[in-house]
Amino acid sequence: MDVVALLMAGGQGTRFGAPEPKQYLLLAGRPVLRHAAEALLAEGLVHAIQPVVPAGDEARVAAMLEGLPALPPVPGGATRAESVRAGLAAVTARAPDAVLVHDAARPVVPPGTVAHLLAALETHPGAIPAQPVSDTLKRGQDGTIAATVPRAGLFRAQTPQAFRLATLQAAHATGEEGTDDAELLERIGLSVALVPGAESNIKITWPEDLTRVTLPAPLLLPRVGTGYDVHRLVPNRPLVLCGITVPHTLGLDGHSDADVGIHALCDAIYGALGEGDIGAHFPPSEMKWKNADSAQFLVHAAERIKARGGRLINADVTLICERPKIRPHVETMRARLAELLGVEIGRIGVKATTSEKLGFTGREEGIACQAAVSVLVAE
Repeated sequence: MDVVALLMAGGQGTRFGAPEPKQYLLLAGRPVLRHAAEALLAEGLVHAIQPVVPAGDEARVAAMLEGLPALPPVPGGATRAESVRAGLAAVTARAPDAVLVHDAARPVVPPGTVAHLLAALETHPGAIPAQPVSDTLKRGQDGTIAATVPRAGLFRAQTPQAFRLATLQAAHATGEEGTDDAELLERIGLSVALVPGAESNIKITWPEDLTRVTLPAPLLLPRVGTGYDVHRLVPNRPLVLCGITVPHTLGLDGHSDADVGIHALCDAIYGALGEGDIGAHFPPSEMKWKNADSAQFLVHAAERIKARGGRLINADVTLICERPKIRPHVETMRARLAELLGVEIGRIGVKATTSEKLGFTGREEGIACQAAVSVLVAE
């Protein structure tokens, strides 16, 4: 079954009171309508999104939906019904088997909702998710209660609402207006099925609604990365290791401050993310990194984890040298690395070993470091 969802983003959201339409506001760093589109597509039952937007906003919305199977946005009309008809006209040539109509201001489509709607279409011309009314309802007049409205059999309608393409086209052919598309089917005598709605399917109408939205937690997958770095010991250079200056007669030679501990740790993080190595992000050929404080490299690596929706689980650093003695500085190093990475110190391990006077480290010609990290990254 080919299923296309009309993403209704043509409203101005005047009740919300923001300087721009509420569907464009950021929620957890992304536009509300982007969340709504991703929620519709999450279970693989919707094959394309047809955005319906305010005239002139087509390019803006297309950019917000970049990377998703979204058809070119079309301008809506002066009313919701006119906007739905514009969306239907845009998908008519594709002739999908079913059309969903969804409010772009509803960023959460609970799992199973779309499946229930499509199953209901096998026996009904249309289907909507709905929640039974639980509050006592009052009809007001002049600031007082005029009557209590019986709530038995009353439901709160939600979206997405599902219809066969021809059915929805026939309902809109009357040219009438309705508060939702199900109402138009009711008017031409067609039955609309009710499937379970959910409290999490919030329509953002008022500013406080943004705080009520609970987005599904992303699936975080574990990643492991390793890093290794070496720098030569030379005179007349400070010895910077794991973000601190260690007293010593020699320092490490390099384009930046040559902090072998941070360099190995950065490589481990970039490797876990599949984003190359430290040289790809901070090329030694660029003079702006000459004698640079490597702390900024580690801050950048930490920001890359956050940008991927992830978090650092732990980091382990092993310095390999004969001298200086590292143990007296371990706690200071751990604290500094934790500060730069934005995690508690318990997630950071720093230790040292010698090479039993073998090789270049044994001859005190240089210092080596190996590092390992584990991170969780959004799928």
